[in-house]
Amino acid sequence: MLAGMDRDRRGPARPWVGRKQAAKKIARPGAVGWDPVAAWYDQLVGKDGSDYHQHVVLPAAMKLLGPLRGRRVLDLCCGQGVLVPDLFKAGAVAVRGVDASPRLIESAAKRFAAEKRVEFVVADACAEDAAWADGGFDAVACLMAVHDVPDLPAMARNAAKALKPGGEMVAVFMHPCFRIPRQTHWGWDEGRKLQYRRIDRYGVDLEIPITTHPGKGGGTETAFYHRPLATVMNAFGQAGLAVVETEELYSHRRSQAGGARSKGEHRAAREFPMFLALKWVKLPVTPGPQ
Repeated sequence: MLAGMDRDRRGPARPWVGRKQAAKKIARPGAVGWDPVAAWYDQLVGKDGSDYHQHVVLPAAMKLLGPLRGRRVLDLCCGQGVLVPDLFKAGAVAVRGVDASPRLIESAAKRFAAEKRVEFVVADACAEDAAWADGGFDAVACLMAVHDVPDLPAMARNAAKALKPGGEMVAVFMHPCFRIPRQTHWGWDEGRKLQYRRIDRYGVDLEIPITTHPGKGGGTETAFYHRPLATVMNAFGQAGLAVVETEELYSHRRSQAGGARSKGEHRAAREFPMFLALKWVKLPVTPGPQ
């Protein structure tokens, strides 16, 4: 979820309540995924990705994935397929994109209609008995979706099932320590001329509604699922995925030089990461006692 990342959104967050109790207007990755906001999101991200995709998210993901020559890759929660061109440039021989939104998958299929090495599947990343997780992939990529799924352990299990033993997974998502919508904010210390990051809540799971058209009124809401870092790490670890590399990613944006607060703002941009990138490897299954 990339919209309005640098804005602090007003309004209450609520403890995670699960899908059945959630507000009716919130779009969730279930039967239709992000279909209610697909047109808006497709326009926001487009073929080449948003500003953050181009300058931060995609370069980091491809760096962690490394060379993909001869490898089969799963693009999990693929949206309209923004990662696909980079996967083929890195040498992937086949790509399967999975997303719960039929409209986003339709958009991806149209964009890559002439590309025979890619297939797109409409499926919930959290669903049990996921046929698309066939154990035949060398790598899994998941961009900006860890915080969009209501059942992270289920998604982690499916990602692990999709991989061959020794296969790798890379995910990039909003940093759970510093970027929590409505619960983290920028502040200014006039005495020290410093911009600081204020964190109001962190240690509990939160379901936070995000308006897709901020400032325009009447926008549909999507759900952002904040989880403490330990919860995220444990979900993948319990699925049999071990962390082998971590990178904290910072915003490339800077305020206009020469402003009264520009020095403090520039320092803060270098100090507080915006995204977290993780790379896992699928552990071999150890036979149990006979």
